[in-house]
Amino acid sequence: MIASYDTIICMNPPFKITPNILKSVTDISLLLGKYEGLQFPIPTISLRRENKIRTIYSSLVIEGNNLSKEQVTALLDGKPVIGKKKDIQEVQNAIKAYDLFSTYKPHSLKSFLSAHKVMLEHLVDDAGKIRTANVGIFNGSKVAHVAPKYTFVPKLMDDLFSFVKRNKDINILILSSIFHYEVEFIHPFKDGNGRMGRLWQSVMLYNWNPLFEFLPIESLIRQSQKEYYKVLGVCDKSGESTLFIEFMLDIILQTLSEFMEFIKPQPLNATGRLELFKTQRGESSFSRKDYLSFFKTISTATASRDLSNGVAKKIITKEGNQNTSVYKF
Repeated sequence: MIASYDTIICMNPPFKITPNILKSVTDISLLLGKYEGLQFPIPTISLRRENKIRTIYSSLVIEGNNLSKEQVTALLDGKPVIGKKKDIQEVQNAIKAYDLFSTYKPHSLKSFLSAHKVMLEHLVDDAGKIRTANVGIFNGSKVAHVAPKYTFVPKLMDDLFSFVKRNKDINILILSSIFHYEVEFIHPFKDGNGRMGRLWQSVMLYNWNPLFEFLPIESLIRQSQKEYYKVLGVCDKSGESTLFIEFMLDIILQTLSEFMEFIKPQPLNATGRLELFKTQRGESSFSRKDYLSFFKTISTATASRDLSNGVAKKIITKEGNQNTSVYKF
């Protein structure tokens, strides 16, 4: 975006593809490829729960919430805790928002606004609505960032989602980082912008690769909180998001590396891949193309062998021939 407080020239987020960005994208892609050929030994429910706790706790601590990780866990379990009413409400809202994680549509402004409504319900009087007043971000007594004039915000958000939709050729790791930065720059809401920027980057990544449901990216951001805000400030002054993209890719790489170390996975065979795919696909029918979209690093021949093996072992059924084949567990 090229913008000032009272003038918007265009909404085409400026950024550069640097060697650091290319290296991080490559390293992340290699790790994701490695994961797709490995067996997932820890129960999905346990991982999802632990990730949700770490994610909610970390994202709210960044915003000044005073509840402990143990208190967040208790609230997730429906138990009462002692704390400030606002802090408790923030956690309860975040739990609801992340419960709906898989239902959000990454390219939909309407979905984005509905997520904000859940996240800020009972905390602000305009939850789920674009701000109708001008805002500034302060660091102590100094103005750290003056967001674009409120009258520009509806168009800026429309343009941002349009940019995401029409630039699907940009690697999603980069595109989601650009989106995250632009949300912080535009500051579309009176409150909750940081939470929404972090949430929506994870939503975009999850819709690209389901593994991101298990990665508490916010936890690493919290550990690098000063750097996070410093990089946002530098990008504001430079007028482009390159440094923030580098920062977020590094965070994603660290999170993914820690995850891989934590689960200590084992190699997957054809049957193992089918079982892993079943946990995500359920009982709905699918094609070989769907299978390849999930296991992005296996060849077409390997996918065909996996599916033939599954049919032979009666793990899946098959209807149709060759390119028209449809499978079901």
